[in-house]
Amino acid sequence: MYNNFYGNLRDLVVGVNARVPLSNGQLVTGINFDNAATTPPFVSVMQAVTNFAPWYSSIHRGTGYKSQYASDLYENSREAVRAFVGAGPENTVIYVKNTSEAINKLSFRFSNRCKHPVVLSTFMEHHSNDLPWRDKYYVDYIDIDGQGRLILEDAEKKLRKHRGRVKLVTVTGASNVTGFKNPIYEIARLAHKYDAKILVDAAQLIAHAAIDMRPSGSPEHIDYLVFSAHKMYAPFGTGVLIGPTADFEKGEPDYKGGGTIRIVTHDHVKWAAPPQKDEAGTPNVMGVVALQEAIKTINTIGIEYIEKYEAGLLEHTMLRLNPIPDIEIIGREDCCHRVGIIPFNIADMPHQITASALAAEAGISVRNGCFCAQPYVQKLLSVPRREIRRRMRNPSLPHPGLVRLSFGLYNTRDEIDALAAQLNHISRNKEAYLKKYQYVMESE
Repeated sequence: MYNNFYGNLRDLVVGVNARVPLSNGQLVTGINFDNAATTPPFVSVMQAVTNFAPWYSSIHRGTGYKSQYASDLYENSREAVRAFVGAGPENTVIYVKNTSEAINKLSFRFSNRCKHPVVLSTFMEHHSNDLPWRDKYYVDYIDIDGQGRLILEDAEKKLRKHRGRVKLVTVTGASNVTGFKNPIYEIARLAHKYDAKILVDAAQLIAHAAIDMRPSGSPEHIDYLVFSAHKMYAPFGTGVLIGPTADFEKGEPDYKGGGTIRIVTHDHVKWAAPPQKDEAGTPNVMGVVALQEAIKTINTIGIEYIEKYEAGLLEHTMLRLNPIPDIEIIGREDCCHRVGIIPFNIADMPHQITASALAAEAGISVRNGCFCAQPYVQKLLSVPRREIRRRMRNPSLPHPGLVRLSFGLYNTRDEIDALAAQLNHISRNKEAYLKKYQYVMESE
């Protein structure tokens, strides 16, 4: 772990000093607070991909040196992934494109195994951990409190209500809207108490806090884990699904094709063993190289160090934002149990205009809208059902939403100060900004 790396973490990340244009044509160093969507790459990741490029080859079954080398790297990387999240040897590591594909793959696998099961989801899930379950299962939702945090009592209430029919509890490790971290080990205990398994969507947690799937005999064991490399400083399109090998041995894969079989004739198929069975087509070796290097870099820095540093950024941001007039921060009262995400609005200012003004006036990148979690945002904003129905009839109407700040390990307090100053100016000059950026609303 780096002992004196405060302020120098920026040296590890590509593009942090890139210049971006403002609306007046001036160039400034951009500030990126949109890390929950995707993170920029580590320098080490880009170097690892470049170093591997001369040895890139199609893996498995090739007899040439490059193919053998690439195959060994690809297969050995699974152990690095297991170690990073504390997955035991009974688990298989399946490479996919992203978290969305991982959850869809698991939803297909469950549909082949269970009759009339119930999936218990939550009100705070990303669409990717909600929609894949709806067409195959009866889905119920654990409720949230007024701050947007999960109500554990409601989880047990619903587990009891369905009388053993809940086969899976699926929950985000940290919300991509509010940043709230869920007590995944307590939820695992509850799920196992009622003979259900647990899936944790770790897309927003993986680069910001330690994850341990724990031994399979533990009541706090995480049965399935999914995450994306592009949210942990490793682009190139790789995601991960981890679960018990035995659960992927039976049944057909959702995608069929090259690499998924042992023997095939025109009237018979014998499928390959996991994980190859679920990795159809030519694998994304470059993406796996990037993921493995990102894990190595995060381990070198120390995930506990990252968590502590980002908690300091979160605290500093709250202190700087709280005095701004008319700022409405979601979950303002609880900044201790979240990763570095802060959703907010400025009263009487559309979220689209606030976000556009930050980019055009100060080169500050944020994200606005519902962040692929519309039911959660609708509930956080207390949007009446009649308004939701009205927008469903007329999708061209502006959608309710929020502005979201999300930190990476390379962000600094100086950047936060610049953000606070610009938001203060926007809030104190609403009429001017509303007039200047009205076109943003008209173009929606």
